[in-house]
Amino acid sequence: MSERLDVVIVGAGQAGLATSHELTRRGVPHVVLERGKVGQTWRGRWESFCLVTPNWSMQLPDRPYDGEDPDGFEPRDEIVAFLERYASANGAPVREGIEVTELSPTADSGFRLHTSAGEIEANTVVLGAGAYRRPHRPKGAASLPADLMQIDVVDYVEPSGLPRGPVLVVGSGQSGCQIAEELHESGREVFLACGRAPWAPRRIGGRDLFWWLEESGFLSATVDSLPDPSARLFANILTSGHGGGHDLHLRTLHERGVNLLGRFAGAEGRHARFRADLGPTVSWGDQRFGHLKQLFRKCAAERGLPAPEMPDPEPFEAAPLEHVDLSGFGAVIFAGGFRPDYASWVQIPRAFDELGFPVHEEGASSVAPGLYFVGVHFLRTRKSSLFIGVGDDARIVASAIAAAEQGT
Repeated sequence: MSERLDVVIVGAGQAGLATSHELTRRGVPHVVLERGKVGQTWRGRWESFCLVTPNWSMQLPDRPYDGEDPDGFEPRDEIVAFLERYASANGAPVREGIEVTELSPTADSGFRLHTSAGEIEANTVVLGAGAYRRPHRPKGAASLPADLMQIDVVDYVEPSGLPRGPVLVVGSGQSGCQIAEELHESGREVFLACGRAPWAPRRIGGRDLFWWLEESGFLSATVDSLPDPSARLFANILTSGHGGGHDLHLRTLHERGVNLLGRFAGAEGRHARFRADLGPTVSWGDQRFGHLKQLFRKCAAERGLPAPEMPDPEPFEAAPLEHVDLSGFGAVIFAGGFRPDYASWVQIPRAFDELGFPVHEEGASSVAPGLYFVGVHFLRTRKSSLFIGVGDDARIVASAIAAAEQGT
């Protein structure tokens, strides 16, 4: 027999817990299903992982950052501890160790959740498990030698966990650059296949980059402000929170001795091929830096602050290899980001667009009444999946659910 519930939230990360808090405030009974433990996605990060955003940005409804280092960058386990404290303080009704494997509509306009603990039927479902659940590998990945260790970012733990030898990292977003830096510092020779990503200095005008992103309105941009919907898949701004925070982008990695390459184009035997596009890739990032400079200077002028010094980067000079012999390499790490994966387990036709993102209005599905989404990048704004942004979306979704429950 199926268990019958009114409201179910899937996922006990920052988005699901924020929504749970807002539902509790409005007197709406619900449960939160979590495949692992509270903050499971954060628990799965690599050993040395830390926030890229400063600690003061860890803000959830009625719970600002509660540590002693607001300008620092919390390591993985402290992020999890923050979420555990939040769940405990709110008495969040979390059921841990229950994985939802399928969601489908029922004949009475409700939903059926197939879980590792049996079936659950619910009138309302909030998906807060995150949109980016499927690691992305580029075309040609399958052409790499089968006996060469190949893993995704989610499987990387630390340098000592990889076989000896040089490492090829495919993808130069935040994760790819941080892992490349860590591997290089551990003594590995690192080859980084680069894709397009914006960059900016960690500190600007005496303030952290993230302060400027928030105060300038960059993080509040909506999907309509993008050149096209596919821009939601662009990499985040390159920087690092390690060591108290520092600049990290293609130039800094090149200066430290990481071998930069163009985009990965496949392999023939043990010979990997790379496109001759590293120069245009760096130029693309420089153009985005120029856009940020204009935005931040406008923000400073509006606030009566001195114009922040953001000198133009030095010319980039490199002669990247277009072929690399992978003989003796220890591993390939795919760090090309993630893609939405709802359609693999949510059996509701037309509920997602061609890129796999929810079709919705203010977090409410436009196709399936009673289905809601939180914690999705650009759900409403650029910060919808961040600690500092999930609370806004959670309040909107919880208010809509409460109104529907009350029949108003």
